[in-house]
Amino acid sequence: MTSLRGKAQTVLGPVEPDCLGCTLTHEHLTMNYSSCFCPPPPGQEALSDGPFEMKNLYWIKQNPYSHKENLLLCEETDAVREELLHFKAAGGGTIVENTTTGIARDVKTLKKLAEETGVHIIAGAGFYVDSTHSPQTQAMTVEQLTGIIVEEILSGADGTDIKCGVVGEIGCSWPLTASERRVLQAAAQAQAQLGCPLIVHPGRSSQAPGRIVRLLQEAGAKAAKTVMSHLDRTIFDREELLEFAELGCYLEYDLFGTEFLHYQFQPEVDMPSDSQRIARIRLLIDEGYEDRILMAHDVHTKNRLLKYGGHGYSHILKNIVPKMLIRGISQDKIDKILIANPKRWLTFE
Repeated sequence: MTSLRGKAQTVLGPVEPDCLGCTLTHEHLTMNYSSCFCPPPPGQEALSDGPFEMKNLYWIKQNPYSHKENLLLCEETDAVREELLHFKAAGGGTIVENTTTGIARDVKTLKKLAEETGVHIIAGAGFYVDSTHSPQTQAMTVEQLTGIIVEEILSGADGTDIKCGVVGEIGCSWPLTASERRVLQAAAQAQAQLGCPLIVHPGRSSQAPGRIVRLLQEAGAKAAKTVMSHLDRTIFDREELLEFAELGCYLEYDLFGTEFLHYQFQPEVDMPSDSQRIARIRLLIDEGYEDRILMAHDVHTKNRLLKYGGHGYSHILKNIVPKMLIRGISQDKIDKILIANPKRWLTFE
């Protein structure tokens, strides 16, 4: 562990944290999300099996989880490689790739992309939500799960010597299942052993983030090394958000570019716009949490790639940062969110 202390670990090996540069802390570069397919609205079943065409792009944007091909980001390595080069040209340095066991993590492809683009890629260790847990995962003890996570960071993942550099995204449903609870406890124990960064996908309830952080702390995790993802679709009430922020974890707004009328996974939720996300980040800055904010897109479907008319991995740098400046968020605050905060989180203790 002395070799990792003070370093960040990419798929090409440990690096000095100062080398990371502008960092997106929650993305996917290759994954299979077919396990989360949502049946389309009645009468629209035929669209699920159709190809990508200009005439159905808007339907796919509004129903991204009902189009079967859209869920296969793993088929788009060439397009992702091109996008990473755009990201690098726009000033990007690092992508934290959050694909874990259960949604087809592919560390060999991640290593190849890093080699070919020069972008630092940090892979995630651990397990996604309960519905993707294999019977073997469901049967494991906390100690066994901890051992797997530690092995993926110290020795390599998926039968390779390519090592993960974060724990997560650890997937949680709402309410938490018994298997998810054990995985969270294992993630906490692995973090306590390794001093590594940890990132969580919370269930779709405003109660979920706080419940998860407290469970992690009880199991030995540090809130200060933990990221709570997807706050833009999870906590909407101002006072509830500020109360959660007091727990001390990183506050991640990671769905930039996602704007649609109907959120298929939680229909009662109105997905915020990018302008509303910027306003919420401005609120957190004004309330003194600028050292705890992170940003990303969570690209995980094909329609969000430039190839299919989407915003791509450079959207924050090319479109959101200029809007943040217009809304009175200074460049030094933006640099803190995109450079300093990720660097601190990703550095092994």
